[in-house]
Amino acid sequence: MKTNIAVFFGGRSVEHEISVISALQAINAFDSQKYNIIPVYISKQGKWFTGPELLTIANYKDMKSLEQKCEEVYMRPIYGDYNLYRVNAKGGLFSKKDPVVDEIHVAFPVLHGSHGEDGMFQGLLETIGIPFVGCDTLSSANGMDKIIMKMILRESGIPVVDYVWFTDREWLSGREEIDKKIEQDLGYPVIVKPANLGSSIGISKAADRKELDNAIEQACRFSSRIIVEKMVEDMMEINCSVLGDADNRQSSVCEEPVKKKDFLTYDEKYGGGSKSGMEASEKKIPADIPAEMAAEIQKLAADTFRVLSCNGVSRIDVMVDRSSNEIYVNEINTIPGSLSFYLWEETGISFPDLMDKLVALALKRKRDTERKTYSYDTNIFAMGGGMKGGVKK
Repeated sequence: MKTNIAVFFGGRSVEHEISVISALQAINAFDSQKYNIIPVYISKQGKWFTGPELLTIANYKDMKSLEQKCEEVYMRPIYGDYNLYRVNAKGGLFSKKDPVVDEIHVAFPVLHGSHGEDGMFQGLLETIGIPFVGCDTLSSANGMDKIIMKMILRESGIPVVDYVWFTDREWLSGREEIDKKIEQDLGYPVIVKPANLGSSIGISKAADRKELDNAIEQACRFSSRIIVEKMVEDMMEINCSVLGDADNRQSSVCEEPVKKKDFLTYDEKYGGGSKSGMEASEKKIPADIPAEMAAEIQKLAADTFRVLSCNGVSRIDVMVDRSSNEIYVNEINTIPGSLSFYLWEETGISFPDLMDKLVALALKRKRDTERKTYSYDTNIFAMGGGMKGGVKK
């Protein structure tokens, strides 16, 4: 019997299109002898669709037409109900469709950015209780929020650059004070980022106050929480993927993305000609760095993965200060572009094998979760307890 894998992608995110690319790459990597793939596309308006038309990337040039050719579906937020349901199960005049499209054995979110990589979607899956690939609600939320992530890493002794953070409302009411704090604590130049986006969206460099104010205004368009970081001027960026869970994990070979500016832009990441996703961006694999530095980065990546209680596959991006060889963890991508399959291929794990391992990790976590106690069979109301405080008996 094949395992039914529902791959969820798209979503209400500025990284919508990148999610589509990553998901189709993953779907094509699954062994069709082992798995039955159910594509579930989430539109930019938040509706869910399924159908074979979703498997052809050219169809996404006209998303409205694509949605009309597919079937709208949903899942019920009821624990233990793993079915994918049709929104319209009435069918024609004299027919009635089966309301159930299929039973899902494992959910596989390939949702980049907000409303998908930030724990919201994972919370739905945990409510249903279905096995799913990747980080859980807590680790997804902590990994997505650059402020919380850096707080956790710094508390755990993992090096991060100095930073200042604030909300968009704090900026509107006290920009002068915030500007002064940034200048006092960090100096120039700095990097300004939305706290909860990826793919270099909304990120700007600032070398003086005018540029700083413009960069913050830009970041406020995308997020209510802003982080400003001390810029490592003579920087080399190195990425390393980690596979496994918090108890048993391994690091991939390192890569060095080739950037043309002070940081890797959205176009440099994804505008790579005939290739798609993060695979398309120009990079050196393995990174041209000393073996000792590569080993240190691989350890920092694995430590970051463990500290954040990650699961599945993530990519950790670090910064190396060439002037001092100091290494700082920059961010973690808990659902990385292209699932970092190209790094695992260079490490000796094929894309189909990576899919097998991710499904196995999802099922292992489900087994581990079922061993825990979450509620008691005892009913305190039947025992006469819990009746104080003005509640009628």
